[in-house]
Amino acid sequence: MERRILLTECPDAKGLIAMITGACFRHQFNIIKNDQFVSEADSRFFMRTEIEGDFENGNGDRMVDEILSSIPAGGRCRLEPETRKKILILVTKEPHVLGDLLMKSYSGAMPIDIVGVIGNYSVLEDLTAKFNIPYVTVSHEGISREEHEKRMLEAISKFESDYIVLAKYMRILSPEFVNHFPKGKMINIHHSFLPAFMGAKPYQQAFDRGVKIIGATAHFVTESLDEGPIIAQDVIKVNHNYSAESMARAGRDVERMVLDRALGRVIADKVFIHGNKTVVF
Repeated sequence: MERRILLTECPDAKGLIAMITGACFRHQFNIIKNDQFVSEADSRFFMRTEIEGDFENGNGDRMVDEILSSIPAGGRCRLEPETRKKILILVTKEPHVLGDLLMKSYSGAMPIDIVGVIGNYSVLEDLTAKFNIPYVTVSHEGISREEHEKRMLEAISKFESDYIVLAKYMRILSPEFVNHFPKGKMINIHHSFLPAFMGAKPYQQAFDRGVKIIGATAHFVTESLDEGPIIAQDVIKVNHNYSAESMARAGRDVERMVLDRALGRVIADKVFIHGNKTVVF
């Protein structure tokens, strides 16, 4: 028995759950798990359904067509297989997030295949090589941002990936670069509890303000710096004994944990992008 994820999003209406689950029944699919949510602000319906059954001979496609013909106009419905996702990682110099992802992929703790790592320095090449994963250095030194991003796009195009993860990639991406990719393709881990302390040196900003908590935010990348839809966040407590440097050290564990949680939900098709927000099941 094959298992897939049925994802439905549309304007809210009466009977949507019965209609969707009824279509599953008529096409002889068994429902393993079902989650739904309605955004009251704009009356938008979201539903994630884990189903299993026989998807041969277009049976799943016919069910999707039936649902699309029944839900309100402007709705979307699709089936996603439960497969390992291909991840391309962008890095600069910090190893902790990259190392965590490499270990989770290697150990099977997360169903991802890391197809490659691209860095603007070669610092993390040796770490990546230990896992027999290709590493490409695209230096930004001595060239314009436009030329560097052109070379980055060329490097990225050589890899087939489901998602691109910015694992402490410390270069600001231009809107032109970001717009080369579909919304929801790129995920960033930001070393701050957004929207506080956006941009550069957030731990120094937090120290200067005397904050009592620090955190991390995983979000989808959009053309607006650090303002993409948030997937996951968490915080830890700090006090006056912390320097900006010790805050940064403490924050690394939060960054790993938050990205792990966010990426896990994204690759399991548990995240809907809703405007500049997310619905996370």
